Amino acid sequence: MGWTYRLHGAVGAALGAGLLGLAALTWLPGALPLVEPLWVIPTGFVAALVLLVAALVRAALLRSDKRVLWEAFRCLPGRVRAGLAALALVGVAILVLDATGAGSSGRLRDAEVRDGRYYAFDPAPETRGTVEISRSAYEALLPGSRRPFLALPGVLLLGASGLVLAAGELHRADRARTAPRPAGGNSGRALSGG
Repeated sequence: MGWTYRLHGAVGAALGAGLLGLAALTWLPGALPLVEPLWVIPTGFVAALVLLVAALVRAALLRSDKRVLWEAFRCLPGRVRAGLAALALVGVAILVLDATGAGSSGRLRDAEVRDGRYYAFDPAPETRGTVEISRSAYEALLPGSRRPFLALPGVLLLGASGLVLAAGELHRADRARTAPRPAGGNSGRALSGG
């Protein structure tokens, strides 16, 4: 596999793992300086979009179907496959726990600021809708409301990493199959009679 495939896969896996780590850290109490900056989420989505589109283009240029790409993925080293699979499962678990509300301490979600006032969504049947909250409640809800926006690009980056590594393995196999083979046996020496 070429170094560009490895670099592409490593960057995708590292960024995906970093975003999933940030998403998991949002369950810790208190404000986290790593998820507070507004540039983290858009940067994660832009990186996921760029690396995923590049991985899809690389896979499409090989003109192979999903089954062949899956076989190429299975040819990757076991540690690489296990690492990508474990990280992807963590990302999916974070998204599922967040969607079901199992990982949150309260029922309020999606904190936001409008006109200097703080609001959150209350999913309870009796009060379903947006409710005004205090600044301290807003600051407590903010990391949790960013969790899916950190986990989703993390999972997409891991998918891009797996796809590009499988495409690289398939590219390596295609090059090995079409490479000219050296002539066997006699390496050009004339046989002397005698």
